[in-house]
Amino acid sequence: MQQVRAVVAKAKGEPVTIETINIPDPGPGEAVVQVQACGVCHTDLHYREGGINDEFPFLLGHEAAGVVESVGEGVTEVAPGDFVILNWRAVCGDCRACDRGEPWYCFATHNATQKMTLEDGTELSPALGIGAFAEKTLVAAGQCTKVDPSARPAAVGLLGCGVMAGLGAAINTGNVGRGKSVAVIGCGGVGAAAIAGSALAGASKVIAVDVDDRKLEGATKLGATHTVNSKEKDAVEAIQALTDGNGADVVIDAVGRPETWKQAFYARDLAGTVVLVGVPTPDMKIPEIPLIDVFGRGGALKSSWYGDCLPSRDFPMLVDLYTQGRLDLDAFVTEEIGLDDVEAAFDKMHSGDVLRSVVLF
Repeated sequence: MQQVRAVVAKAKGEPVTIETINIPDPGPGEAVVQVQACGVCHTDLHYREGGINDEFPFLLGHEAAGVVESVGEGVTEVAPGDFVILNWRAVCGDCRACDRGEPWYCFATHNATQKMTLEDGTELSPALGIGAFAEKTLVAAGQCTKVDPSARPAAVGLLGCGVMAGLGAAINTGNVGRGKSVAVIGCGGVGAAAIAGSALAGASKVIAVDVDDRKLEGATKLGATHTVNSKEKDAVEAIQALTDGNGADVVIDAVGRPETWKQAFYARDLAGTVVLVGVPTPDMKIPEIPLIDVFGRGGALKSSWYGDCLPSRDFPMLVDLYTQGRLDLDAFVTEEIGLDDVEAAFDKMHSGDVLRSVVLF
């Protein structure tokens, strides 16, 4: 066992604190990873606010990259010294999704069996089974995806959650391809990644929708061909006007609110696809839409969980595109901060000043 500094949320709505925590030696199927960088994601804030569950105290942080320090018995997929991105989809290999050849839907993903604890022995709940606002963390070995060690940890670590969610919502869930038109509603970190993914996939028209001109400017740098400030224009009408009155082939809702999902529904072309990747709160309901409109418009209404990614397939590919200069992951890193700055980074989320704050170790 060893001790490290880490960010812990002890109670609902209270500021996070820096604590000394205990990291067990890795057991069978586990790995200890020395964390090099970890992004500050809205999901971490949801944990602190009790929006995920009430299993306090939480060890926060999950968008991370680092180096494997040690592994437990039976681990063959990674070895000490490997540079890895941590993921929260360590596929089991034998659930019903894996058995039918769709491991990106795995229903029984692995986490570490042992628990990290506070100094007094209180067990910690690691965010998304990772807990990477810490100098080191204990994870299931399958949560470590080996990638090119020359890549910048602060940038590629973001593939661990938000950036992968957005890229995957476009490429994997939405099946965006050459010549398609795409609209993305909400241009924060996930929406901006959906725009980058759409451009990467060869979409001919990528329409960014937001209420913040700063985010729209950033979306243009990532590949948006058109922008719509929905405070000034009706989003549905604007998207239709930019697509010859038809609507976009794929509309991605990266906000996750009833009103934005309804905009996505009506802003798509006949037989078009709606992708919901923004995370709603439990109290939100699908807006009232005539069932004849659901039938008459055809197409697909999809949800995208983690961008329907398969880390072993997608992370190395995307890191290669990054190192080749074809995918600008650096654009998502607004600032690099220390472990003591996480609470301030949560405050910056509300102002819309950052795509991602990234903790460096």
